[in-house]
Amino acid sequence: MANSNPSYYTNGSETGQIGRIPEICLSFPSKINSPGMPALLLEKNRHETLMDYSAPRLQFQIVVGFVLTQMIHSVLKILGLPMFVSQMLAGIILGPTVFPNFYSLINRSDESVAALGALGGMGFVYFLFLSTVKMDVSLTFKSGKKAMYIGVLTVVVPLISCMITIKMRHPGINFFTNRVFFLAISYAGTSFQVIHCLLSELRILNSELGRLGLSSALIGDMVTLLLTTLSTWVTSGIQHGALGVLKDIGMASIFMFIVLFVLRPLMKWVVNHTPEASQIKHICFYFVVLAFMLSARVGHFFHINPKYGIIIFGLAVPDGPPLGSALVEKLDPITSGLLLPIFTTTCGIRFNLTAIKTPNQYAKDHAIGATVALVIKFGVSLVLAVSCKMPLRDSLALALIMTSKGIVEIGSYSVMYDKQIISDALFCYLTIMIISVACIVPVLVKRLYDPSRKYLCSQKRTILNSKLNQELRMLGCLHVPGHVNSIIHLMHALCPMKESPISLDVLHLVKLSGRATPLFIAHHKQIKTISEKSYSENVIVAFNEFQRHNWEAVSVNVFTAVSPPNLMYEDTCNLAMDRLTSFIILPFHRRWSINGSIESEDQTIRGLNFDILERAPCSVGIHIEVRRSNFRGTSPAHHSSSYKIAVIFMGGQDDREALALAKRISQNQCVSLTVIHLKAKTSLGNILAENGQMLDDEMLRYIKRSVKDLTYIQEQVKDGPETSTFLRSIVEDFQLIIVGRRYKSKDPQTFGLEEWCEFQEIGIIGDLLSSLDFVGNFSLLIVQQQLQRAA
Repeated sequence: MANSNPSYYTNGSETGQIGRIPEICLSFPSKINSPGMPALLLEKNRHETLMDYSAPRLQFQIVVGFVLTQMIHSVLKILGLPMFVSQMLAGIILGPTVFPNFYSLINRSDESVAALGALGGMGFVYFLFLSTVKMDVSLTFKSGKKAMYIGVLTVVVPLISCMITIKMRHPGINFFTNRVFFLAISYAGTSFQVIHCLLSELRILNSELGRLGLSSALIGDMVTLLLTTLSTWVTSGIQHGALGVLKDIGMASIFMFIVLFVLRPLMKWVVNHTPEASQIKHICFYFVVLAFMLSARVGHFFHINPKYGIIIFGLAVPDGPPLGSALVEKLDPITSGLLLPIFTTTCGIRFNLTAIKTPNQYAKDHAIGATVALVIKFGVSLVLAVSCKMPLRDSLALALIMTSKGIVEIGSYSVMYDKQIISDALFCYLTIMIISVACIVPVLVKRLYDPSRKYLCSQKRTILNSKLNQELRMLGCLHVPGHVNSIIHLMHALCPMKESPISLDVLHLVKLSGRATPLFIAHHKQIKTISEKSYSENVIVAFNEFQRHNWEAVSVNVFTAVSPPNLMYEDTCNLAMDRLTSFIILPFHRRWSINGSIESEDQTIRGLNFDILERAPCSVGIHIEVRRSNFRGTSPAHHSSSYKIAVIFMGGQDDREALALAKRISQNQCVSLTVIHLKAKTSLGNILAENGQMLDDEMLRYIKRSVKDLTYIQEQVKDGPETSTFLRSIVEDFQLIIVGRRYKSKDPQTFGLEEWCEFQEIGIIGDLLSSLDFVGNFSLLIVQQQLQRAA
């Protein structure tokens, strides 16, 4: 509706003219752009304010909403509440409930509310599309029985309970003519998008519980969609007869045929003809976006709800790179950063607490029905999880996850409210229920489920506790093709033998992009994976070749984990637990060229290394390749027939672990081991160091006694600069240098180097050896022994 002052015109020349004077009311077009603050303040004849113009009013509404949201979230995030709750509360505060005068100021007419609502509605539409693009519907057919039972029964049983409750309170009600069945589905349904957002915020998306919850949510969402479509057709049949519903089904079938058998093959053809690791062509990207924007209108033409037209087209778009990931990467920032928060805030603005004071019988029945559906959904999820022999804490967490509600539910109820399908009182009650659940579920799930609990094992998984004649289980992580050669070079440096074999598990970590569901693929199992997309083919070929050249000395299994970068540590630690790994090898995040300049650097890898160092259920090593030109000539180590390895030893559990690894390597007759023992001229009087001195001395005596080709160098140094000078003179003589991490250890040998340490994850000595001050051609392995944590 237009918002402007009407202009009145009379039909006569004088107001005193005999007879009735007709009046004509003309509504001028709305005023969009203001003349500016100076004009509004200085011109005397102007009676308008800035809020009389739609453009600055809309900008003011957005700014106030964002500022208020951030203020609220700065407090609520301390309690662990999600951003969704802050956005809803900001909308409620801006609505007519809390400050009605301020609400009237910034919303002068229905037009101003409609403008903000239209912008927010666009965000909800984009959110639905991107969410369905990231969904892999094929997983519903390949999930386990546990996920299938939980997904189906947590929708069907609450739905029946809700309908029975409403029928008991109102015996004469018709389920379809009064939209009871349709609303009951919305109360009992499961939203994959909401559960995915919850698991992502809690950082348990690729945990064991997270995978089960995500699979169950996907199945539940498909069941909800199927029941909603069935409800729509049954209602149409009651209102328009059998011919009408057959026409709706036929038109919907034509739409789905066009989307699934014309547009989807066309998009898959584009994906298949896009070179690997290349981006989709711009014209193809724009075509998909245009088709998405038309899908709602075209779906309505084919007698399909516009929302479901968008969902069907989104499901038809191939997930993952290059098309799905391109859509998510380009559209998600503006959607989740601007448009969707506006939509959530506008949903809160609709809330009016005064309406709930005088609810009608219809609103009361549905409010009770919605509550019953929520409680029954929690109970069914809990019973099914316990019956599957899950721990009670995990079962409670899963039940809470399956009952979670959020942006999808409040968006659906807002649309129903605008279409007057539900009353003001019912909308208020449903809003309160959604906000309450969104507040309670994350807090309780975080308290009940801690995926790192399973890493708190008393069993020692270290190289030091592994027997020399037994297989050493190692896990090598890689991200980019360059890491393949690095791990293979390190394996050659470790000199595996038939008498002391190595079982190497290779984990290829791939960033989850354009998909919602993480993947974990075991390539050595001769089974069909859950994804048609091939991963890690070059990695498999390279390590199969390495295994053939080291037959009976090395066994290799390749795995691929496709997950968010901030959750990759879960895949790594879970695999290490399942495979009884004793040593995890991580790549360093920085690579140098031969002239010392930085070739590549990835801070995501560095953050992942920190997470694994803190949580790993075994010992960890970070591998660094130092390949810097030595202008004095080639190192003599390259001309030697033996492989020269050095261990820099200062004492402590990490250094003892490094010595244990070196001892295992030295069983190979081609290996020449040098132990460089740096002793302090003065002692800091560290009690813990004195207690560990006996273990250090015993380890050194064992190494001296058992290693034949051993060179033992004991050097006394007074501080860090003296240590640096000594190490600089000898590093070029070795091809592999093993160092203990010694995190947070203060020693006289490194005094003065702490403030120059750039990378804490590799320790002071590791950071020193990897600096530009050291030249040569050698590999550096930083070792951290398994951390012992109290359960």
